[in-house]
Amino acid sequence: MSYVVDFTTVSTTGLESSPVAAALAGLRANEARYFKNKYDHDFTVDAASDAAETIDWVHRILREERDLVISSRPLEATEFQVEDIRWAYVFYESGLSVNVLYTLDDAGKRAVGFKLSDGMEVPAELSTFKFARQKSKLAGTIRGSYFVIKGEY
Repeated sequence: MSYVVDFTTVSTTGLESSPVAAALAGLRANEARYFKNKYDHDFTVDAASDAAETIDWVHRILREERDLVISSRPLEATEFQVEDIRWAYVFYESGLSVNVLYTLDDAGKRAVGFKLSDGMEVPAELSTFKFARQKSKLAGTIRGSYFVIKGEY
């Protein structure tokens, strides 16, 4: 079932099994606010069981680009296109959010971003990344990192 994320009233709907559910919900709401303000796009997520194709695409990029396998269980995912950018997000039980920005124009930007919810530890599989901090009214302190995608997906 699809869920339109409301960034004015943050809800843990779909994320209840996470030990940092409130912070992860804030992180998800922070993303929803960004897309609404920048692109007038309603950020809508699906349960992981309904988003296998999106999750597989994100996991393929992680595996082929950096030999990364996320150990946490995916809870939700979304995939959409705004302007000429294909976006995908996967929200994990641990509090991790992985997003793919994939510009459809061959000369455009392509990257994978990682965001850690407030209160979670850096997952072992991401220990080689350096994380920058940013404050968010919705999510508290968000730690983020990224890498540039080199291949075609």
